[in-house]
Amino acid sequence: MRKWLAGLMVLMLVGCNADQEFSTWPCRFSYDNSVYLDDVLASAMNNGSRGVFCQISETSSKGVRYLNFTSSTGQQSQKRETAMEMQANYILGMNNGIIVGFQTLNTDGAYGGFVAYDVQCPNCVRANNNYINPTFYIRMAATGIATCSKCGRKYDLNNNGILQNGQAGDTGLEKYVANTTGPFGFISVFRR
Repeated sequence: MRKWLAGLMVLMLVGCNADQEFSTWPCRFSYDNSVYLDDVLASAMNNGSRGVFCQISETSSKGVRYLNFTSSTGQQSQKRETAMEMQANYILGMNNGIIVGFQTLNTDGAYGGFVAYDVQCPNCVRANNNYINPTFYIRMAATGIATCSKCGRKYDLNNNGILQNGQAGDTGLEKYVANTTGPFGFISVFRR
């Protein structure tokens, strides 16, 4: 298992695009969907389903931890974490949430790759200087646009998380290094 993970980490580092900017916000998530066969997560991990995104979060109930998957198309699922996964101590972004999927475009107009974004509005986090416990969640829509629940800024998930509206000095969504081996394969999301 450790050799397999080490090999995946090397693949992840080789596959990174050096000129992209990635977040320094905390994130550490790796998941083997060939074990769980979760259709909601698989829909976002499918290169043929560009524009479908999945929000991943973690909840706990009576000492049991669960991963929650919510698709931009409205589907939801939940999987109980194994003991090994609980030991991995996932860090799902700034405040328990990441969004993953294949984008339809990138800034040069070509097909985009597999991406991961934080679910926090980076502009509200910075404006309120709240890096400890931010609660400025963005909400996905089937259109590929995510909207901040506090300020109303809109971000294009299909185009590197760029800001659709805002003010001078505002930024796009925080991105993480993300890789997948396919719908029912492995997914990894890390900060650089």
